[in-house]
Amino acid sequence: MAKTVFNTTKVDWMKQPMFFGEDMAIQRYDDIKYPQFDKLNQTMLGYFWRAEEVSLQKDRADFMNFRPEQKHIFTSNLKYQTLLDSVQGRGPSLAFLPYCSNPELEGCIVTWDFFETIHSRAYTHIMKNVYSDPAEVFDTILEDKEILKRAKTVTENYDKFNKMALDYTVKGKGDIIELKRALYLAMVTVNLLEGLRFYISFACTFAFGELKLMEGSAKLLSLIARDEATHLNLSTHVIKAWQKGDDAEMTKAMKGTDKEVIQMFKNTVDEEKAWAKYLFKDGSIIGLNEKLLGNYVEWIANKRLRALGFEAIYDVPASANPLPWTQHWLSSKGMQVAPQETEVESYIIGGIKQDVKKGQFSKFKL
Repeated sequence: MAKTVFNTTKVDWMKQPMFFGEDMAIQRYDDIKYPQFDKLNQTMLGYFWRAEEVSLQKDRADFMNFRPEQKHIFTSNLKYQTLLDSVQGRGPSLAFLPYCSNPELEGCIVTWDFFETIHSRAYTHIMKNVYSDPAEVFDTILEDKEILKRAKTVTENYDKFNKMALDYTVKGKGDIIELKRALYLAMVTVNLLEGLRFYISFACTFAFGELKLMEGSAKLLSLIARDEATHLNLSTHVIKAWQKGDDAEMTKAMKGTDKEVIQMFKNTVDEEKAWAKYLFKDGSIIGLNEKLLGNYVEWIANKRLRALGFEAIYDVPASANPLPWTQHWLSSKGMQVAPQETEVESYIIGGIKQDVKKGQFSKFKL
């Protein structure tokens, strides 16, 4: 069945599922079925930033003075981060947007994808300022066997869903329940990418920042981490809505998938632990080691599982963050810096604080 960019049939969008409902018509945001998506979209828009706002002049000197093992850790993480956001810079629009059948979620996906391209530009900004030839980094990403190992896991559910969706919508082949099962697993893959896969690389960059090294890069990664937390929130809301029975077909599709989802979490944790081992093969960073990062990724995995309604699977106390010093890098809400303010974390452009309550100005008179 052919898609249309504007559906002239009158449809009650409040009764449509999030995906694979009727084609979209008017982009309207008055009657909203999912307020959480509209709020998330407004939050993301208020977070707009540009990488050029952060000075990296000191970072170049810091990197030049790094020991070989420090250069390996920083560069390898930068390559991995570039891979992940290259996937997300097109994944949501290619995979989810064409089949979205809800106006506020549609807007959310467009904004989400746009911010992922900002992240990719931020990595380019770092490479252009830190390395004498950025191409030496970019051109070796697909030659790094350790990165390619992760590329398969990151993309396989995306690609599987894309193929099934095209077969179903264009060729009329396949079963809608199996298709929605593939959609669900692709969304779980995204949840893992946004909520778990970045965090070892984040921790390493923040560790350099704690040592007053590569501070500009650390602050850019702090902005990226803030965005990724919002994107994680988005995929979590989608999954929770399905779990609550929002889509009867998806309810059928999700039956019997719990073990597969748990295994996806375990595989991701194992891959991230292997990544930590690879990063520290020649030496570690002060304040970090392979065991600490392993505990950290298990702790985060437990948090993500609980957020989706699953039981924790790792023996790490919920209240015992193995890397508590990372929290201020991850919790800098509204942080944005201008080039002349690389030590200031309270500068923001375009921020929106939605704290005005209905009727708050009812007694106000001029």
